[in-house]
Amino acid sequence: MIAEQKWPDCTGDQGNVMDHIAILRKDWKLLPKILSGKKKIESRWYMARYPPWGRIQAGDIVYFKDSGDLVRIKAEVEKVLSFANYTEKELKEILDKYGKDVDFVSPIDEVYNWAKERKYCILIFLKNPKEITPFEINKAGFGNACAWMCVRDIEKVKV
Repeated sequence: MIAEQKWPDCTGDQGNVMDHIAILRKDWKLLPKILSGKKKIESRWYMARYPPWGRIQAGDIVYFKDSGDLVRIKAEVEKVLSFANYTEKELKEILDKYGKDVDFVSPIDEVYNWAKERKYCILIFLKNPKEITPFEINKAGFGNACAWMCVRDIEKVKV
């Protein structure tokens, strides 16, 4: 059975709301799925503990954008589940239990084969997704290839 783990905010600021920017692959067309509620969980799978690992919690806000485009949607974080060093059996349980709400773009057997090569999984349960007035962000200091940004205040990275 999978053990759902919750990790404290590594900034030591548990309880304070943070803003996050999730940068998505444009060709996956995930924004409409998030907005409609079909995609209820954003998942991130890593070999190492990259953000938002340990830096996201219920009550935080996630802003979503397609790569190369403007930020267009925001949603509240309802809860976060983190899994570290999961076994193949646990991975299967994670995918069976949460795969439908993650709404993967690939067949689940392909996701399984890809995800079994990772060590860390973060499931971010979304609520109240809303379309917002689009805006650009400044990724300076986060790296050109980053797919997730954690910031104290979205206004600091708005252009």
